[in-house]
Amino acid sequence: MLSTKGSVSREVTRLRSSAMASQKKLQGLVAATVTPLTSDGKINLSVIGQYVDYLVDKQGVKNVFVNGTTGEGLALSSQERKQLAEEWVNQGKKKLEHVIIHVGALSLPESKELARHAAEIGASGISAIAPFFFKPTNKGALVAFLREVASEAPHIPFYYYHIPPLTGVKICIEDLLDGIKKQIPTFQGVKYSDTDLLDFAQCMDKYNKEQFLLLYGVDEQLLSALAVGATGAVGSTYNYLGQANNMMFQAYANQDFALARKYQVSVLHKLKRS
Repeated sequence: MLSTKGSVSREVTRLRSSAMASQKKLQGLVAATVTPLTSDGKINLSVIGQYVDYLVDKQGVKNVFVNGTTGEGLALSSQERKQLAEEWVNQGKKKLEHVIIHVGALSLPESKELARHAAEIGASGISAIAPFFFKPTNKGALVAFLREVASEAPHIPFYYYHIPPLTGVKICIEDLLDGIKKQIPTFQGVKYSDTDLLDFAQCMDKYNKEQFLLLYGVDEQLLSALAVGATGAVGSTYNYLGQANNMMFQAYANQDFALARKYQVSVLHKLKRS
């Protein structure tokens, strides 16, 4: 019996890994989407299709992060978050490469429910922020929370949303990643929305062989993140500055660092004017 259970467990793990490996690698720009509203404050689902086309055709962005900070996900009801997630997945079919749904919430049951829903509708992956009222004070508590959420979507990638300026949860990501795959088999990486480039660089250096994906989340420092190894980024400005940032990516890949700096400065100037 023990042998049979072990074989089944290994087969389940293999199938999960195979399913995630079959997805196209998440890299490049990921737009943190805004939530469109009608004049009376209702979710305006009717414009999501146009939104998708704009990102793909005008900005060259084919990945989205839905219901995050930019989308004010934590200010929406669970039903509104589900409606948005469904519409982005439906409208993004054959157009977007990845639709990542943020399912974090202060309530663990709510977060788990949103994770199950995201998996059921065919999201590319899920992400969760740390609880920020009753905060986890150590790695074990944080991992325990994330494990509960990720377990509700066992066949799609899970990403931790690290944003200490807003959550106040400052658990070092280098420490968090140590051994996390044993606790959360679907763990794929981090949306790293912090300016601590030392921690980010150390994570890139230490965990690159394990192929954790570290998506940088401070738009104004994207070039600095590329310099220490980032291959992807999540941000609000990629909704309307996707082209310029894509050109920065390309210039850096071509080792034209002067041109890459030019694009970064150009983006900063545009941000100041916006």
